[in-house]
Amino acid sequence: MNTSKTKRFVKHKLQKASPTVWIGKEGLTAQSIEEIEKQLKKSRMLKIKILTSALQEETKKNIATKAAEQTGALLVDLRGNIFILYRRKEKQET
Repeated sequence: MNTSKTKRFVKHKLQKASPTVWIGKEGLTAQSIEEIEKQLKKSRMLKIKILTSALQEETKKNIATKAAEQTGALLVDLRGNIFILYRRKEKQET
């Protein structure tokens, strides 16, 4: 799938969904990365909310980019304090 088509598809799918992961005052921790990984394996795409207390040390863009890099996902959208990650389903070895 083309990247722009993928982004449009994911945005449409998660348009009315609520965030399923929240990043709090400690920022992007190992536990939050584990939770993001677990949810990406389960559903391939998710919405994440950055609480304002997390923005004391880092910017929204920086947090979203780090989360995408550490999980190997595509940063689809960043609006306000919410961002969307998408990762293709891993091919199973037979």
